[in-house]
Amino acid sequence: MTKLWKRWLQPSLIVTLLVVCFLVTSAIGWTSPSNAALPAGNAITDGKALLRYSLPIDNPTVRELQASLEDIAAQLRANRRWGAISGDLKKANKIVKDRSAKLLATVPEERKAQATALIDQIQAGIETLQPAVEAKEKNQIWEDRAKLLRLVGKLEDLMAVGFPFEVPAEYSNLPQLKGRATVEIATNKGDITVVLDGYSAPVTSGNFVDLVQRGFYNGLEFTRSEDSYVLQVGDPPGKEEGFIDPDTGKYRAVPLEVLAENDKVPTYGITLEDAGRYRDGVVLPFSAYGTLAMARPEGDPNGASSQFFFFLFEPELTPAGRNLLDGRYSVFGYLTEGKEILEQLKAGDMIKSAKVVAGLENLVEPKVASSKE
Repeated sequence: MTKLWKRWLQPSLIVTLLVVCFLVTSAIGWTSPSNAALPAGNAITDGKALLRYSLPIDNPTVRELQASLEDIAAQLRANRRWGAISGDLKKANKIVKDRSAKLLATVPEERKAQATALIDQIQAGIETLQPAVEAKEKNQIWEDRAKLLRLVGKLEDLMAVGFPFEVPAEYSNLPQLKGRATVEIATNKGDITVVLDGYSAPVTSGNFVDLVQRGFYNGLEFTRSEDSYVLQVGDPPGKEEGFIDPDTGKYRAVPLEVLAENDKVPTYGITLEDAGRYRDGVVLPFSAYGTLAMARPEGDPNGASSQFFFFLFEPELTPAGRNLLDGRYSVFGYLTEGKEILEQLKAGDMIKSAKVVAGLENLVEPKVASSKE
């Protein structure tokens, strides 16, 4: 491996992000034809919402329910549009009361009792939220809405059955996460929680879960931080810059893995830009604070191993249509708890420990020993 790895963030990513800033500034007053050709981007800035939307389920009714509750946040931010908030809540209530059969339609029979109980809880939660909306109690609305969306997320989880595609056989030598997993990361500044999306990035997520299980990240320092940009970790002590598989004595590399919208299988080993698909949106975009992605050597899409980064760029500064990172790096999850801790972490801070607290049963071990030619 070359030393480009160590320098990757500092010219490449930062230059890219400065370009993003320039485009954002330009877009405020005028959109040039060249800028209009950029990817459509994703305006959702909440990692939890992105995880909900990325579940491989086909139930338009539950998506309507989710969207109505998600929209309450947008209305609260937009000068508290109380009429629109009341409309969102009324729509959610109508869906739960009048279309529960459609909500249950894609839930497997053995899970329907659990799903029915969740629907009842959602309805009760909507009734609890109604007085707060009428009283315009903003903080209470935020809190109750979050509880409702957690219940909706659980309902959607019940609809996800099996794994939606076959990972190419050439990656059978790598761990794969066939579903979701939750990892708690204890740092010297406090604890954070991330959810990994193996449905969209099974090889990248599987590699990460495997390394967490090995204790690879315990005691590692964050090696690079750039305010409002990135925070990187995963460089082991010594001359090596990634994970050396003890079974083979070789560097374990994982491919670039990007699931584009409307695709059934991720694109591997090539950026969407190089594949001529630079305008395509992605299922897991760089549009939320705490987006989790793999670092890699510059110029080598298949050179990632253990180093990963949190994307810290404030999403409000990157409007839809101005994202230059989607499709260039493997995103495999989002921060779900501990934003206030992530905001404090800098180079020199440390991961004390990392632990898989849910979803370990979704890890599929490699069929053969890993290797790198």
